[in-house]
Amino acid sequence: MKYLIFSDVHGSAAACEKILEHFKRLNVDYMILLGDILYHGPRNPLPEGHNPKKVAELLNSYADQLICCRGNCDAEVDQMVLNFPVLADFAFVVDEGIKIFCSHGHIYSPLRADGNIAVESSKIPAIAKAGIAFYGHTHVQVLEKNADGIIVCNPGSVSLPKGETPAGFAVYENACVTLYDIEGNPLKQLHC
Repeated sequence: MKYLIFSDVHGSAAACEKILEHFKRLNVDYMILLGDILYHGPRNPLPEGHNPKKVAELLNSYADQLICCRGNCDAEVDQMVLNFPVLADFAFVVDEGIKIFCSHGHIYSPLRADGNIAVESSKIPAIAKAGIAFYGHTHVQVLEKNADGIIVCNPGSVSLPKGETPAGFAVYENACVTLYDIEGNPLKQLHC
């Protein structure tokens, strides 16, 4: 299977439309959305093209191809307008024997308190410690292996990038993770 992984839409219809274009162009099977879908949060500015109602409409048309987990800005009221489950704290996928753990990153995260990748994976559930951990939340793109050999990937935010990294997303296929900028340019790749 081929998965497009993205996070932190924060109600930006413009960013959501770009992601859906890449989903079609790259001929992806499923999308994994790492939370913070509709609301921008009190610490963030309004993103370009802020239109949560349109984001819900766009994503609902792909409900059968979306795997999602809850971000810190997502709430039960969001579930009322979204036609796919969004309130789980994590999602877990096994693709051809590769374990793929997905979370927003505010509860389960491979990060230390200082924001660097943890030496141990103490905040990643044990079942996921043999493959890939995707997380969002920080809005900063990351793709590397940690000390436990787990590929750790933050695709960044599609709408509000931080840390001098571009807006972007990731794609997983055939035991390989590729990080992209929002324009669809590949930036970095790692194999399991």
